[in-house]
Amino acid sequence: MEMNLTDISTIRQILSAHSAAPRKSLGQNFLTNAAVAERIADTGKPSCASGGILEIGPGIGALTRNLAKRAAKVVAVELDDNMLPILAHTMSNLDNVEIVHGDFMKIPLPSLMEKFTNITPVSVCANLPYYITTPVLMKLLEDGATADGGNMFESITIMIQREVADRLCASAGSAEYGAITASVAYRGVAKKMFSVSAGNFHPAPKVESSVVRIDLYKQPKYDCHNEDILFRLIRAAFGQRRKMLKNAAGEAFSHLGKEKLGKIITSCGYREDIRGEKVDIDGFVRMANIICEAE
Repeated sequence: MEMNLTDISTIRQILSAHSAAPRKSLGQNFLTNAAVAERIADTGKPSCASGGILEIGPGIGALTRNLAKRAAKVVAVELDDNMLPILAHTMSNLDNVEIVHGDFMKIPLPSLMEKFTNITPVSVCANLPYYITTPVLMKLLEDGATADGGNMFESITIMIQREVADRLCASAGSAEYGAITASVAYRGVAKKMFSVSAGNFHPAPKVESSVVRIDLYKQPKYDCHNEDILFRLIRAAFGQRRKMLKNAAGEAFSHLGKEKLGKIITSCGYREDIRGEKVDIDGFVRMANIICEAE
């Protein structure tokens, strides 16, 4: 009989048997609702059963087991030493799950992709600790970009703090719109799939969660001449978001001067006094391309 890794009693027994406990410092909150685990797995699975899934932070493996039913192979990266013997136990009867011990932020993505030999497409699915959501996501987006401008991954599905989910899926001009929104929009389309209340975890977090799926572009959607300039412009725009864009970007592109920046902004169809929070990713790309030509 398959163990129920979302049953609170089972979770406590497994942790106790291995002298382990949820580590607050690692943002560990284990799912206690089987239906939620299945729904996340359905949302994050690759487009075909012969594909693979990269999971970050499997914990005791509740989501991992569900992912293993929906893919040819699951590679799960776990940082916590205490979870390794637990995962060896809970994944013991699954031959398509490989546990990698290490800090995801320090592991080169190509080395993880090598584990999916002859398996394609590969998607990412993770219940991310809230404190490291943005760094993990940016690594997946930036390091996951291929030489031809495409992506290593088909999609990224993450369960994160609801407020962060709102930012990822925000529209230009809204209060939630920010640098991370524009950066995600450059690589793909983010959509909030469903929310998960705090009562579905052990221990219960102090915030609500949402599941977001980002469908990544197979081919570049935007003709960006220099991505370094693009992201420098985006960071500058939101580093001082209450300032007009020409002023906020003034330091990052001081060699151009605010007058020149103002002309670049208006040439893209915007008012010279516009703030960065009003500019969508298409506008940022057009401005960055003109800045690239001017340098």
